[in-house]
Amino acid sequence: MSGFQDAIFALDALGSQLTNYISHLNTTTKTHSLLADALKRAPIHNAWFTKEHCEAALRDWGQLLQKDNLTSWLSGYPDPTETEQVVGLVLAGNLPLVGLHDVLSVLISGHKAKIKMSSKDNILLPALLDILFDIYPHWASRVSLISDQLGSVDKVIATGSNNSSRYFSYYFSDKPHIIRRNRNSVAVLDGKETADQLQGLSNDICRYFGLGCRSVSKLWVPRGYDFDILFGALYQHRSMINHNAYANNYDYNKAIFLMNQEPLLDNGFVILKEDDQLSSPIACLYYSYYDKHSEVEKAIESQQENIQCVVTNSKVENAVAMGKAQSPKLDDYADNVDTLAFLLKN
Repeated sequence: MSGFQDAIFALDALGSQLTNYISHLNTTTKTHSLLADALKRAPIHNAWFTKEHCEAALRDWGQLLQKDNLTSWLSGYPDPTETEQVVGLVLAGNLPLVGLHDVLSVLISGHKAKIKMSSKDNILLPALLDILFDIYPHWASRVSLISDQLGSVDKVIATGSNNSSRYFSYYFSDKPHIIRRNRNSVAVLDGKETADQLQGLSNDICRYFGLGCRSVSKLWVPRGYDFDILFGALYQHRSMINHNAYANNYDYNKAIFLMNQEPLLDNGFVILKEDDQLSSPIACLYYSYYDKHSEVEKAIESQQENIQCVVTNSKVENAVAMGKAQSPKLDDYADNVDTLAFLLKN
């Protein structure tokens, strides 16, 4: 590999092919056939991976994997040296292609990748890798997909629940590692948001059924906030209730709350409940009132290790604009840990 140039060329080509697929161009190619088959099978294998959400993931990656974006991302890192070191990847499976960034980071850094996919997301990634290997065959021999334990590896990047992360931390304590656990995203409103901003926030809440670490699961709102305005913005996502698994969660959680006689705000497909916790159940959104902005800042600071994104138009450090939480840039690293710097350092 000559610096990052080969990687940039290969990934830019992959991005172009993903964009062509989403745009219904070149429909007779091998790429189109692979992706069409994967998008047909993925929703059958995992009901949460709707065709719409899978296509959204492909669309986002097609936009990210462009030469200018790749060049900007990699410009601050030293040139990689290809190595025989193997990085073990334990990937999450809560969203379509949620582990792709880790895979690409390992390849870009010059390492080999031993990948244990989640059983929930084991269809789209192999399809994308097949396309990538056709573009840049050199990487094909540097990736292995496994179904059992990682075995012998030199470094580890593992993503899982809070329980599994403790196991990972213990099991891989003698190796350089990045261990990720559950995080949630939050939003801070001041009541002055425009209709467009609230439409964007509704996407941050509802996209992928709220299953991602960048999905907003908690709101802070000024005391006396008019939730009807937010419900109006959420209305565009009302079709979520037609999804069986989502509807089952909605019905179950609503029943539990009502049995406990807890006050709720309900629009027929999203339940809002006043609660200090960050992590809300599927089809639910927690909220807390505030009187002073300093109260929110203090609450966020105390929960920093459990928060992935803070979505707001207020002055909050490292805030994400409304509507952008589900579309991270290449250098928006999970848990704010620079994966590429970790790989290139050791």
